Amino acid sequence: MTIQEMKIGDSASTVKTIGESDVYLFAGITGDLNPAHTDEVSASQTPFGGRIAHGILSAGLISAVLGMRLPGPGTIYLGQELKFTKPVRFGDTVTATCTVSELLPEKNIVRLETICTNQDGDMVIKGMATVMPPRR
Repeated sequence: MTIQEMKIGDSASTVKTIGESDVYLFAGITGDLNPAHTDEVSASQTPFGGRIAHGILSAGLISAVLGMRLPGPGTIYLGQELKFTKPVRFGDTVTATCTVSELLPEKNIVRLETICTNQDGDMVIKGMATVMPPRR
């Protein structure tokens, strides 16, 4: 979708249940083997009381929305501000939603509010993305 086709308030989402295999694959790919994600005994001693998913794993769902839905294929992801507001636990279903908040057509830049929620509707990530949508 080009910037000319977009309007303030346009929104798109994706949903994924985060499983143990997702966390272990992500840990292996990134090398982030923090016990908070990979060791139930150690993680049970943390304030979270058990293993949690990597915050950036859940934030990756935002990239899926931007690259595949809004604006969609051909989008260039320029930047992302994130605040992790609540942990994502194994088995949580995360919904990533991106909503157009600012259009800068002269620069072909779009800013989108990015929010991830869990299956209970609790916000787990809040932020703002800056992207360059594809041109015609």
